[in-house]
Amino acid sequence: MKALQVAGLLIALLLSGCASRGGMVKATDMSPVRSDQARIVFMRSSLFGSAIAASVFDVTGESSKIIGVINKGSKVAYDLPPGQHTFMVVSEAADFMEATVLPGKTYYALVTPRMGAWKARFSFKPLRQADFATDEFARWNTDTSWVELGDKTRLWAERNAANIEVKRAKYWPEWSSKDLHQRESQTLNPDDGR
Repeated sequence: MKALQVAGLLIALLLSGCASRGGMVKATDMSPVRSDQARIVFMRSSLFGSAIAASVFDVTGESSKIIGVINKGSKVAYDLPPGQHTFMVVSEAADFMEATVLPGKTYYALVTPRMGAWKARFSFKPLRQADFATDEFARWNTDTSWVELGDKTRLWAERNAANIEVKRAKYWPEWSSKDLHQRESQTLNPDDGR
């Protein structure tokens, strides 16, 4: 029975549709955020679920826009106009984060794993002002390397667009039905930036 479970897990991993580790490339330019833009840094340092990639999307509009694939030890910067935005992280399932961001500010969110039915699932953990002064934040920041979209990741997102939209439609009602406290805990607020 154990062998069947392991075989099932391996098949699920192969068919999961997650982007490969090779799709992101080392970031070449990490200039400061422009004064008319905001930046959100999505980072992942947890060892748990490290074999599974977490795909992050901007789902503010009707279509899902790939931001990056976050693997253990990586972080990606996403510049965007000030205002309200919604993000989705996809693996076996999908979860969401809302954000209201101000110009010239940089915001941070951890991509955190949790156990799913077949593999790790992911959620967002928005970081607050108090987090920036902690040793833990310093470790997360130094233990992660900057990456950016590569052609393989863009191609993967195009080829899997239908599957991504299915997950968005399936899991958005679950997010919407969370109580206010849960949603607030997964929301970046204007004063969370630095």
